[in-house]
Amino acid sequence: MQPIPIRTTVIGSYPFPGWLEFATQNLSSFGAADIEEMIEDAVIAAVHDQVASGLDVITDGEQTRLDFNLSFYGYIKGIKNNETETRKFGPPAHDQRGKNDIVDELVAPNGLGAVKEFLRLKKIAPQGPVLKTSVPGPYTLSGRLLPNKQYKDRYAITEALLPIISKELGDLVEAGCTEITVDEPSMSCYAYKEDTKRFVDIFNRTVKPIVGKCRLSTHMCFGNFKGRPVGYRSIKPMLPNFLDLSVDEIHIEMSNREFAEIELLQPFAEKMDVSVGIVDVKNYYIETPQDVKERIERCLKYVPAEKLSVAPDCGLSQTARWAARQKLANMVKGAKMVRENL
Repeated sequence: MQPIPIRTTVIGSYPFPGWLEFATQNLSSFGAADIEEMIEDAVIAAVHDQVASGLDVITDGEQTRLDFNLSFYGYIKGIKNNETETRKFGPPAHDQRGKNDIVDELVAPNGLGAVKEFLRLKKIAPQGPVLKTSVPGPYTLSGRLLPNKQYKDRYAITEALLPIISKELGDLVEAGCTEITVDEPSMSCYAYKEDTKRFVDIFNRTVKPIVGKCRLSTHMCFGNFKGRPVGYRSIKPMLPNFLDLSVDEIHIEMSNREFAEIELLQPFAEKMDVSVGIVDVKNYYIETPQDVKERIERCLKYVPAEKLSVAPDCGLSQTARWAARQKLANMVKGAKMVRENL
């Protein structure tokens, strides 16, 4: 059970500062030391905004990552970028995200970079907030890799990635990370058409080395590429099998779906802590503290306060920074309003 009622947390990503986006398009103008300084400055900015909002749990804002998972492919040997499979024009959708061909055995001899990110965060962050690291799970990470003769389908690619990610999780715990989220939004997006028991088996084998060694959570949403969902947006297909996930906490997108199926939080709360997406990262309406308070009170009908966390629906990387700041600050204020009246 979590240490405080109605804990305030985030998923992982935070919007890049405008100057960082500009700099990444002009990296040839910078030296290695300049780039490292730039990364550290970006993490300082992300940490500042999160701490200023009053969050109980913070991340590094994933400032070294492209999207929330595409940068991980830079650490994996045996792949090369594929430009032909990606749609270039027209309205934004997931088929515009980068893809990769598999050209050799999939290995990551130097890890996936998450440990370095955590150690940087640990150095920068002030005392007080819990430090969390998010890592994509193998099924989600497999989604941008194209099958070949050696890896004939997505599940074969997933199995190849599973030990790589499992080792990264173990390395994070050894480095002192006490809270880890394994992001598997592809599982929630495709639960309506895939074998959910198979999903649970994949997930539980991935996290087995760290179960009981840290506070372990998973993030389940329905996609957020340029503010657009991708999956069938219903929790019902996840039940009952997702109740068998080996996690301390499950995070579920709620606000963007106008709290549809809120009653289905209850079976999850009977098995684990529940983090509810209480502010909408796809909408530029800024939820007031009163909005947040009322939404939390609705959740408390199905999740006890001591098992409830609140967070944005998704990572904030697709939300303008000015809006992200205000949403987090008001989320924390609303949570404190409820907490004070428990």
